[in-house]
Amino acid sequence: MTNSSQSKGSNLHFWSIALKASIVHTATYFVMGLFALYAFDYATLFSQGAEAAFMRPTTDPWVAAGPLLQPIRGLLFGIVFYLLRNELFQRPRGWLVCWGMLAILGIINPFGAVSGSIEGAIYLRIPLRSQLGLGLVEIYGQSLLLAVGTFFWVRQPGNRWFTWGFSVAAGLAIAASVAGLWLAPVAP
Repeated sequence: MTNSSQSKGSNLHFWSIALKASIVHTATYFVMGLFALYAFDYATLFSQGAEAAFMRPTTDPWVAAGPLLQPIRGLLFGIVFYLLRNELFQRPRGWLVCWGMLAILGIINPFGAVSGSIEGAIYLRIPLRSQLGLGLVEIYGQSLLLAVGTFFWVRQPGNRWFTWGFSVAAGLAIAASVAGLWLAPVAP
């Protein structure tokens, strides 16, 4: 075993992967969510048409709480990434394997009838056009950023740009979520 493969393998401990996945997920969720909120005008989209029937308005306190809860989801991703660590982090294109796994199991083929999935197309009354709308750009984009960001950070744990960049973005996400909850009007 060479020094470079030893150094890559030495970063594959549970907490190293799980914490990085949690931070990267929180950061990329927030960045892609903000992008989609403004680029796709979610405030209007979620208040009319098919989306209004199942999406909370962007002013809802639960929407403000969304980023605050993402470290938990990121930790769950981290558990799966740890279980598959050799396939994901010791291959040159492990990020692509990770993204394929996230996209296929989490978006295209989840166990439930979720909008944008095969089961959603079959069982939901939501028009297929609405299911295959701009929201999928956000979801595929965020899953790609999660896969790429976690892959490179786990493989390069000493990279200060990854450590600071993802940590600051995740911290801002949590701070914005807390501020949104604190400033949100009390629901009747």
